[in-house]
Amino acid sequence: MSKRFIGSRQTTIGREIELSGTGVHSGAPVSMVLHPAEADTGYRFLVSKRGRIIAEIPADVGHVKNLTLCTVIGDDAGVTVSTVEHLLAALRGLSIDNCYIEIDAREVPIMDGSAAAFVKAIDEVAVRELPMPRKFIKVLKPIRVQDGDCWGELAPHSGFHLDVEIDFPTPLIGRQRLALEMSAGAFRNEVSRARTFGFMRDVENLWKAGLALGASLENTIALADDRIMNAEGLRYPQEFVRHKMLDAVGDLALAGAPLLGSYRSVRGGHRLNARVVQALLADQEAWTTVRAPWVRDTAPVDMTVGNAAVNYAADRT
Repeated sequence: MSKRFIGSRQTTIGREIELSGTGVHSGAPVSMVLHPAEADTGYRFLVSKRGRIIAEIPADVGHVKNLTLCTVIGDDAGVTVSTVEHLLAALRGLSIDNCYIEIDAREVPIMDGSAAAFVKAIDEVAVRELPMPRKFIKVLKPIRVQDGDCWGELAPHSGFHLDVEIDFPTPLIGRQRLALEMSAGAFRNEVSRARTFGFMRDVENLWKAGLALGASLENTIALADDRIMNAEGLRYPQEFVRHKMLDAVGDLALAGAPLLGSYRSVRGGHRLNARVVQALLADQEAWTTVRAPWVRDTAPVDMTVGNAAVNYAADRT
């Protein structure tokens, strides 16, 4: 009897999701609606003004406009959407391939500083399969980007593996490293609730630059010189590196399809993550597009999409 591979079909969300919150940098209120989308749509931001769509921006690395403190995408007319990384991480982390994101502001709401609210909302409407095979970008050879003592590298791997290391000169963080074979379960349980963080000593300069106007103890881990300011403390051991891993999931989603590869990041951030994706896609010998097989004539096996993909046929685009 033929059995489909687990995760062989493209997906979208089960129904519309309405969300609202505040932009962490703008401090402005934001309303957002996630819409189901057909196969091969990818992630697309629909920017609205007074109820009218004024721009459609694909969430891909070719549309990245800025990588200072957050990931900003935009179009050639100058319309931008910032702080997209946590939402993209939730979509990619839960193996959702296609979604329209309608938004009435220029920044995705920060919610609680993690991807938890997005994950909860998606879980409530469920994930819907679509009648098309899932596409992957398969890494064929190592691609490395170095920037001083910071570096990131994508290497061939049968699934999606992340190995993230950070090093901050404060005993509150120090050197932290975490490696995970990423799946929907791993993302939900080990990464999704990790919050963004910042140092109190940087706040005044950020405010002068028009940034972090919406930051608060409700959405940011605030670090003084000798203590964490949030009364509830941390949600995870090593929450700081877990948040950097969350950011990496969102930034790597800008490749335009789920990756079959292993990503190693040392002292990285949004800029490094995006540069590695750009370097990968710029080298035609470093990657190929593969499609999931429809059926397999064996007993069903509970396996990750990455392990299932090891023998996929190439479909270069």
